[in-house]
Amino acid sequence: MKLETRAVLSTEELTCIMFDMDNTLFDFVEAKIRACREIVNHIGCGDALELFQYFRRPGHGFENWNNILDYIVDKGAFSRSMYDECCQIYETEKLKAVDPYPNAVPTIRELKEMGLKIAILTDAHSTNAKKRLEKTGFSRWLDALFCADTTGSSKPSHQTFLFALEALHLQPHETLFVGDSLRRDIAPSKALGMLTAYAAYGDRNSDIYKRSEAISPDFVLNDISEVLELFGPVKRL
Repeated sequence: MKLETRAVLSTEELTCIMFDMDNTLFDFVEAKIRACREIVNHIGCGDALELFQYFRRPGHGFENWNNILDYIVDKGAFSRSMYDECCQIYETEKLKAVDPYPNAVPTIRELKEMGLKIAILTDAHSTNAKKRLEKTGFSRWLDALFCADTTGSSKPSHQTFLFALEALHLQPHETLFVGDSLRRDIAPSKALGMLTAYAAYGDRNSDIYKRSEAISPDFVLNDISEVLELFGPVKRL
C-alpha cells in the first residue's frame, strides 16, 4: 500500500540534506543478493537467499566475509582457495550490481543546485562507501561523507549523528535526514531535533511502519524525487 506524505512542515531553515546511503540512494539488498547468487553458482550448491540471510544474522556484521566462510563451511565446500575466490566474487559482483534508484542522481544534483549542503551518514566502512558512491555517480555532489570508521560509532547511536552535525557546524533544525530505516535512521535523528524523511521506497521491512506508532517521520517518501516537493517552487528557482 502506498504511504501518504504527512502535511508539510516548514523547511525554511534547512541548509543541509543528510542521506543514509544503502537502500536510500540505491538498492543495496538486491546488489548483495545478486552477489550471493554468483557465489552459490561458483561453489555449485546452496541458495542465494539462504546465503544472504547469513549476512543479516547478529554476530559478524552485515559486510563481514566471515559470513561467507560460515556458509561454505556449512555447505561442505570450504577450502582456502574457494573462500578467497568467493570473497573476491562477492566484492566484485556486489559493486557491479549497485545502481542508483531512478531519479536519485538528478534529485541530488537539483538539491545541490538549490544551494543546500549534501552529506551522507552511513554505517558502511569508508573504503566501501567511496567505491559505491563513485560507481553510482553521487560523489561529485557531496559536501561530506561520514562513515562508521570515521564517526567512531554506528546508527542508531546519537553520537554518530552528533559527530556529523558538529563537523558541518550545523544545528539539528537546519538538517533534514533521509533514510530507509525507522529505527536506525528516523528515530535517532528525530530525537535530536532534525527533520526526518522516511525513504519508504527502500525499506524492505516497510510493514514495520504500520506497527511503529512511536516512530513517526515528518515526511514519507515513496520516491526519492519527492524530497524536492518539500521545498516548494520558490526554493527551487
